Amino acid sequence: MSDIWFLTGSQLLYGEQTLRQVAEQSKQVVAMLEEGATIPARIVWQPVLTDSDAIRRACLAATADEDCIGVITWMHTFSPAKAWIAGLQALGKPLLHLHTQANRSLPWHSIDMDFMNLNQAAHGDREFAYLATRIGLRRATVAGHATDGRVHRRIADWARAAAGWQAAHRLRMARFGDIMRGVADTEGDKVEAQLRLGASIDAVPLAELVAAVDAASGTAIDGAVAEYEKDYEVAPALRAGGLRHESLRYAAAIEVGLRRLLEAGGYTAFTTNFEDLAGLRQLPGIAVQRLMSDGYGFGAEGDWKSALLLRVLKVMADGLPGGTSFMEDYTYHFGPGEPKILGAHMLEICPSIADGTPRCEIHPLTIGNREDPVRLVFDAAPGPGLVAGMVDMGDRLRLVANTVELVPPDEPLPRLPVARAVWQPAPDFATATEAWLSAGGPHHTVLSTAVGADSLADLAQLADIELVHIDATTTAAGIAQALRWNAAHYRMRGH
Repeated sequence: MSDIWFLTGSQLLYGEQTLRQVAEQSKQVVAMLEEGATIPARIVWQPVLTDSDAIRRACLAATADEDCIGVITWMHTFSPAKAWIAGLQALGKPLLHLHTQANRSLPWHSIDMDFMNLNQAAHGDREFAYLATRIGLRRATVAGHATDGRVHRRIADWARAAAGWQAAHRLRMARFGDIMRGVADTEGDKVEAQLRLGASIDAVPLAELVAAVDAASGTAIDGAVAEYEKDYEVAPALRAGGLRHESLRYAAAIEVGLRRLLEAGGYTAFTTNFEDLAGLRQLPGIAVQRLMSDGYGFGAEGDWKSALLLRVLKVMADGLPGGTSFMEDYTYHFGPGEPKILGAHMLEICPSIADGTPRCEIHPLTIGNREDPVRLVFDAAPGPGLVAGMVDMGDRLRLVANTVELVPPDEPLPRLPVARAVWQPAPDFATATEAWLSAGGPHHTVLSTAVGADSLADLAQLADIELVHIDATTTAAGIAQALRWNAAHYRMRGH
């Protein structure tokens, strides 16, 4: 579990006795936050800060600490904000400003000036917030008592975004082949992505992957096949003695080789491209699905932006119910009934979103000019979700997201040999789809039934990425105005 440092601001003016009270009450606030048991990180209390040198040292130490994913600040009393300038300018971790106080209720009958002097967060935090705004510091702000469930949820959302931000800055991606030829929305500036998100995106020769697959040992392949038979409903033709068992073993060799290559290179995300398979006999199917299920980011057809986003959202979703997968809007159902979107891909949908036990099957694939690939087939579990995609707008990265409701297919899909998801977008099909198209949203996305919109907004704020969120409140006029204002904002700031 990662750490979040809790920094409390005060000043020497109040004297040692008051500062001891400040320290004790700030520890109580930390305990209140931890009692909520929803924040996916340890809240680590730090000694009360009263001068600029101590503040700067604390911010530098938090930045240098590998286990620290972010910092929470609280001005218990009045902490003159100039003391925070050097520290905040040196801080290299996400910041959440918590505006709270130790007591939930005022002691109306006994309140005196001693109480007032001790409990000054109501204006101490305003002084801090002014300074943070003045220097243009990106931050989250949460107001409310530390026992409030809403406060816990907001801090939890931010903590997940901070974990994703850290994962992005530690991310190394292996690109096996380039993007699909002639495609525009999967293009992008990888240098800008590293500047904004810290991700290192490397080209890895297909020859290395082919060699790793060919080197997979029989013992390792046996182990992978045994896992398939334990975890999935394996088609009889793929089982030992079946006509296609050798295809299953080769699919297992792909998983063994790919997994070892990624682990050896420290990669946590990767891309493939059916147009560039070199000596691979199958397009990777079940191997990709299982690696995604283990938390790897993935993008098909060389789509490194989707692979990056998927890895980050996988980290953010850790420990939450639901799943997160690479996805593509494939085709539509306009009626009867509510219009729906059918999402799928050739092979690569993560079983973390499956409703029930996936089936392990083999079917022809009419593109790629390779042997029939093995894949997992399933329907996605129904429930609320979010689809999000990242595009390069030339002067900035943009996240386009849509709140959706996953639903069962209207009828069985016995002849569709891929994993799939069906959803209804908010606020309705026409508005959501027109808004997505107007925003230039990509055809590849990440679908999550675990990560919520608030965490995604926190991530966009941390990374300084534009976010266009289409939800139940979206209107055509509203989205058009938001896109115009966003364009003007980024143009004016020279981003």
